Amino acid sequence: MFKNFKHEKIETNAGLLLVLTMIAVSIGGLVEIAPLFFLKDTMENVAGVRPYTPLESRGRDIYIREGCYTCHSQMIRPFRDEQLRYGHYSLAAESKYDHPFQWGSKRTGPDLARVGGKYSNEWHVQHLIKPVSVVPESVMPNYLWLQETKLDVSDVGDRMRALRVTGVPYSANGEEYQRNVKQFGEAVAKTLHIPDALSNLVAQAQEGNFDGDRSSVSEMDAMVAYLQVLGTMVDFSKIKPEDLVKFR
Repeated sequence: MFKNFKHEKIETNAGLLLVLTMIAVSIGGLVEIAPLFFLKDTMENVAGVRPYTPLESRGRDIYIREGCYTCHSQMIRPFRDEQLRYGHYSLAAESKYDHPFQWGSKRTGPDLARVGGKYSNEWHVQHLIKPVSVVPESVMPNYLWLQETKLDVSDVGDRMRALRVTGVPYSANGEEYQRNVKQFGEAVAKTLHIPDALSNLVAQAQEGNFDGDRSSVSEMDAMVAYLQVLGTMVDFSKIKPEDLVKFR
């Protein structure tokens, strides 16, 4: 009877029930998350993973702004059917520079973890402008304004500095630049140097010609550049299954 009285007292007091629920959820979360900070092998040591270039990073910002993650996941689970359809299962290392990560929670459309290089730039542009023109059964809305809207590059350096605070190794001085040269190679290190962010962004947009118009840099340039890099950093043909078995 005493136990029933205590339960009734908690369940009829909304404030007390809310506080105790929050405490229970917090304890459960700590039990699951805290141990990860003390493990050295939570992330695979695979070659090729690098931070996004300024153009790719801005494309990712637009991807998040438009809510693409609500219909597309970027996490291939280690199941046979997933790998047959999308490719090698996702590695933790592939998301090490994603803040926040784009694993997603549902799939209205296909997973995009390996979409990079699967289609041409022209296909992506047409798909974003009018999805049903290339995928008749698509329920995806049109994003034609991406082609018409000039990319805002006024704060690209500030965005990289903000990501640098989270641990993304963008370089702001010569010492950090040389460290990136050693880790990623000189070609990649140049794209990660904040003082040259704007010139690097424009150069990649013009060279890649992602939206088919080199006269200016559009939001479409950035979005397609981001999509085309997804899943392309790791060369899985050079990774032996036994090297990753302990991380499954």
